[in-house]
Amino acid sequence: MKQKLLLVCFLASVAFTYAQDLPSNPTPGKCYVKCITKDTFKEVTDTYQSYPEYNTLDIVPATYKTVEERVLVKEATKKFVYVPAVYETVEVSYVKKEGRTDLKVVPATFGTSSKTYETYPSTSGWEYKILEDCPSVNKDDCVAACFVEYPAQFREVSFTTLAADASTNNIPVPEQTTTYKKRVIKTPARVDEIEIPAEYTTIKRQVVDTPAKAVPTTVASKSDSVDRTVLDQKGGISSWEEVDCELLDPNVLPVFYELGSARLTAASKKTIDETLLPIMKDSKVSVEIMSHTDSRGNDDFNQSLSQQRANSVVNYLVSKGISRNRLSARGFGESRLTNRCSNGVDCSEAQHQKNRRTEFRVLSN
Repeated sequence: MKQKLLLVCFLASVAFTYAQDLPSNPTPGKCYVKCITKDTFKEVTDTYQSYPEYNTLDIVPATYKTVEERVLVKEATKKFVYVPAVYETVEVSYVKKEGRTDLKVVPATFGTSSKTYETYPSTSGWEYKILEDCPSVNKDDCVAACFVEYPAQFREVSFTTLAADASTNNIPVPEQTTTYKKRVIKTPARVDEIEIPAEYTTIKRQVVDTPAKAVPTTVASKSDSVDRTVLDQKGGISSWEEVDCELLDPNVLPVFYELGSARLTAASKKTIDETLLPIMKDSKVSVEIMSHTDSRGNDDFNQSLSQQRANSVVNYLVSKGISRNRLSARGFGESRLTNRCSNGVDCSEAQHQKNRRTEFRVLSN
């Protein structure tokens, strides 16, 4: 459990080789604590502006006046009048039957002609002939060679010739025309534009004569004060303080409270004045006030009640001039009973009384 410790206590009977400034000839049975001087504070009052200066505004309403005004009640427009077209009848000629061209055939004409063809060409060559009445027995001796020519052979052939091929002659056939009646526009249709003028009237209306305005009024600021605690003197480590060794352990402070109350009685205040107050005034040690209840009643209520009772002792010592920085208050409720009298255990009133106690001790690590 972390303790709120402000002082360091060393027993003189224990040798601390690193301890400094301890008495060279300590008194037997005494303890020494190294007191830490806490920061001291003072109360100051600061004045501040709790409400700023501001302006209030009084509204002066607007005023009106009546004016006449010519206004348009019907806009100008245009009217369009349709004038239909005027027709007339005319005759239109057209081709009832188109003209054409007929064709007449002119037959082909023929003539006659002839042509001579060489049917066999002219030839020549040597011919051998044995002479008659050859006196030699050898017939070869009576052979004669003659060079003979034969004329060419011809044949005349007659045939038909084309004098003029077949052709046509164009024979025009004229077209046939007639007429029909048709209505045509003599005067086209049109739209005539007619102006329709606007219409006006006179109205009366109210207009702002003087606009609304705000008239400011200044409201003064307000000041207030706040009490606050400021550091007066920075604390530090001071000299060793001699205390009774038994003060390092919880010591019962025989103070009494009314049933269910944390208010100190006159007798309890006298006990504190005679027992604890001299210790606080004669030294600079810090003290822890511890308050306890018995197990009877609601656990949460007992815890709260014990804390209030410890606070009452601290507040009383502060009223006697002891710095609150040297005091701490802790309520333990019924969490540190000195006997077996816990919830549900049947105990005598004297046994419960031992648990209803307030203790104090000098703080140490």
